[in-house]
Amino acid sequence: MLSIAIFLPLAAALALPAVPRRAARWTWIGVSLADLALIAAMWAAHGTGGGIAYETDVRWIPSVRAGYHVGVDGLSLPLLALTAVLFTACAVYSLRQEHRVRAFAALFLFLETVCLGLFAALDLLLFFVFFDLSIVGMYFVILLWGHGDRAGAAALKFFLYTFLGSLILLLGFIGLYLGADPHTFDMVELTRAPPLRGSPGLAGLTLLAVGVGLGIKTPVVPFHTWLPPAHTDAPAAGSAILAGVMLKMGTYGLVRIAMPMLPDAWRRYAGVFLVVGLVSVLYGALVALAQENVKRLVAYTSVNHMGYIVLALGAAGYASGDVDARRLAVTGAVTQMVGHGLVTGALFLLCGVLYDRAGSYDIGRFGGIAGGAPAFAGLLAVAAFASLGLPGLSGFVAEFQILAGTIGSGTAAAAVAGALAVLGIVITAALFLRVLHRAVTGPPGELTARVTGVRGPEVAAVVPLLALSLVIGVVPRVLLDTIEPLSAAVVALAGR
Repeated sequence: MLSIAIFLPLAAALALPAVPRRAARWTWIGVSLADLALIAAMWAAHGTGGGIAYETDVRWIPSVRAGYHVGVDGLSLPLLALTAVLFTACAVYSLRQEHRVRAFAALFLFLETVCLGLFAALDLLLFFVFFDLSIVGMYFVILLWGHGDRAGAAALKFFLYTFLGSLILLLGFIGLYLGADPHTFDMVELTRAPPLRGSPGLAGLTLLAVGVGLGIKTPVVPFHTWLPPAHTDAPAAGSAILAGVMLKMGTYGLVRIAMPMLPDAWRRYAGVFLVVGLVSVLYGALVALAQENVKRLVAYTSVNHMGYIVLALGAAGYASGDVDARRLAVTGAVTQMVGHGLVTGALFLLCGVLYDRAGSYDIGRFGGIAGGAPAFAGLLAVAAFASLGLPGLSGFVAEFQILAGTIGSGTAAAAVAGALAVLGIVITAALFLRVLHRAVTGPPGELTARVTGVRGPEVAAVVPLLALSLVIGVVPRVLLDTIEPLSAAVVALAGR
């Protein structure tokens, strides 16, 4: 069932050229909904149990012990579900797409297979293949459907920067392969018997390569510079997938690969990840506060929110800290991946509504939107409050766990970093309230009259994302019961 869920979108993408142009949109929606139903059924069957389910392990390149090895657990299931939900939302949002409809749908279906494959991969080489293909797919999304004069330059910068990161990541994977006895790319075996246990220097270099490769994808400061132009010039659906799904590949890799496979090196350099996470939290929030382009503002808040995840994982690396607090930090990090994907996906789709109506992202040219487009204003307000961590929405649940786990980990460095990270929440609240004040409730701007009410496909795409954020905020056990066994396992593996 898992392999069907992974490759169903790709099969549909290959068949799309034979589908009539008008039917391509509905085919895309139908396939995405079918994939979502498959993943929901797998999650329901897996429940809150531990271990790997729906596992498939087939020989692929026997000479290096690499195989088509996929499976799901408490880490991958929420991210597979997030991927399916966001791709379905983008399919619905794109019902009014007119430019190269079949190619657009086919490329997004291809990207869905790539993202699902990465989150299900249990082989490093397979993980790398999907990781690289995601870069290629998003490059063409930005290049061919991006807007603005610098879409081509933004696509090129995105590709070169993230492709360089993937090559560095590959060096780290080769280090893990060579350090294993026997040599293997199988992630289950590498987790069970971590390589390089007797070579702290080589383990440190391997962690550096893996950390930099995944850090560029996340992205964390100082590897974030490709993100704002890529988001600004990408189409709304492309930005939603890039921020909502593809950024999670980096933090997912830290939890799946770096922590359990290099436990000694992770504990030794946990402080580095703690500092990098804190800098990303504060820098992302402060730079976002200075933005006049609302899409760049949301892009920088992604740097801020992904910084919380790295901060939590760094705090969880202190083996001397409180075990319960470290588990809480990892649970918060995974919850943040899901919550951020839902909320930021909704924010970028709403930014797309603004650009579709007025052809601009300039906050200063809007004002009083609530008067002419109350539904749009209401959706934007809910998304903004979710992003700044208002209680009752997913952001609060994730950030509370991260901060409580970081501050309560029992180490002075983590406690100080967690306390300073609270400033990031304050700044994020200030920047979103500034946007709402100026664009939604302020005096009318020159482009306000162009912002009409949200259309049916836009509502159908955004409302479910915000509704899921509300469900996580009000009934978090639905998600946490799946994540917590995984968090306990990761903390135990990292503490060996």
